[in-house]
Amino acid sequence: MNRFKLLYGSSIVVLAALAAALGAALVLTAIGASPVDTFVTIFTGPFKDVFGLTEILVRAVPLILVALGIAIAFRSGIINIGAEGQMLIGILAATATALALPAWPKAVLLPLVILAGAAGGAFWAAIAGTLRARLGVNEILSTVMLNYIAAQFYTFFLRGPMIDPGELETGSGTPQSMRLPEAAFLDRLVPGTRLHMGLILALVLCVCVWFLLWRTTWGFRLRAAGAEAKAARYAGINVPGSLVAAMCLSGAFAGIAGAVEVSGVHHRAIENITSGYGFAGIVVALFGALHPAGIVPAAFFFGLLLVGSDMTQRSAGVPANMILVLMGVLILCIVSAKMYLNNPYAQERAARFFARFRKPDAGEPS
Repeated sequence: MNRFKLLYGSSIVVLAALAAALGAALVLTAIGASPVDTFVTIFTGPFKDVFGLTEILVRAVPLILVALGIAIAFRSGIINIGAEGQMLIGILAATATALALPAWPKAVLLPLVILAGAAGGAFWAAIAGTLRARLGVNEILSTVMLNYIAAQFYTFFLRGPMIDPGELETGSGTPQSMRLPEAAFLDRLVPGTRLHMGLILALVLCVCVWFLLWRTTWGFRLRAAGAEAKAARYAGINVPGSLVAAMCLSGAFAGIAGAVEVSGVHHRAIENITSGYGFAGIVVALFGALHPAGIVPAAFFFGLLLVGSDMTQRSAGVPANMILVLMGVLILCIVSAKMYLNNPYAQERAARFFARFRKPDAGEPS
């Protein structure tokens, strides 16, 4: 099996990529667009200049942060679908903190803004975690519902208590907060682009998550509670407490993603600020095998897809909704392939198939 394992895995991935490309080509042909031009634009357009490259990294930052939180939750046996709502609450908390303390120095205010975002996300996630641990409420349902509630809260605050007074004076009424003080801005990594220090923070947190989950006793308890709750309970692990802690930590990462997005990119709370990162982060986490080492390249790949898709809309004239369809087809094929690869029954069948072509070793009966 070991001898043909690489061939087996490569074959499944290649077949998944071909299926995704074929499905996307059929969709593009049906709407009258050129599949070749579209693919070339998506996968090569962002690499033609520095701005495109940095935009990939800008999109990857919130995806990494959200996916890290999702990985912690999934590894701990709780499914967090509420990163989108936790991100919104984190943005509200971070924005309110920055606007309330405009005269504070950057060395104090910026960390405080990030921590406020983490606290907001953790608080929102703790609701679902507590409901699951104490009352047995399914966390998938509760986190999905909390997403809707958070979206309504966010809209209410942007159109009410936190709206920029300037918008009311001019009568435009655009739902957005005041601009954050410059002390709450994340510094640019590359002048003239939107790439900010959030990338460094995200990479550092990747190492922290790896160390937490695989090098600490507490991380082992979280993973043990997620792998086999009954066995963990017999071993003396507080499983309900681990679920709530994992959910809070997961929400904190989504909140940090929101704080980084508002401090590093937009500099104020606006509508549609999350751009669906809360949902895309779930796919990135699964695509990265729920491990920081896999999440980073997965986030960069999806960042490439997002930036390339934007370019495709402008250059190839492909409608925005079609780009979402293409991404959905690609994600479906790749995630299906990964699930198939991890199926023990499929692995056994592949081993028997490849064994037919293996030459017997010397002395081994044919």
